Amino acid sequence: MNTFLAVALFCLLGVSWAKESDPKVQVYSRSPGEFGKPNTLICHVSGFHPPEIRIELLKNNVEIPGSQQTDLAFEENWHYHLTRHVAFTPKKEDRFSCRVTHMQKAPKTYIWDPDM
Repeated sequence: MNTFLAVALFCLLGVSWAKESDPKVQVYSRSPGEFGKPNTLICHVSGFHPPEIRIELLKNNVEIPGSQQTDLAFEENWHYHLTRHVAFTPKKEDRFSCRVTHMQKAPKTYIWDPDM
């Protein structure tokens, strides 16, 4: 068997061995939260399989435009991880969060705690 076919077969078998896993979600800011100061809102999602996932960063339940996402990466156990981030300036009256939809399940929302 040539090397390409061996690698392709291994990849297919590896994916089939992985069990469905719900994502673990962390929502945090690059710097400590301070109202009125520019910062970066980050949502790190890890440990999920299969890779069908949508991550949205929200301000008052509305998606924040201009967010960026890392490339999909996986670990040896075929669980994936992604990070999405966006510049933001927190204000006391605003609520920031990350909404994650894995496969066709209902979305879950995770609130950013400014810890101020």
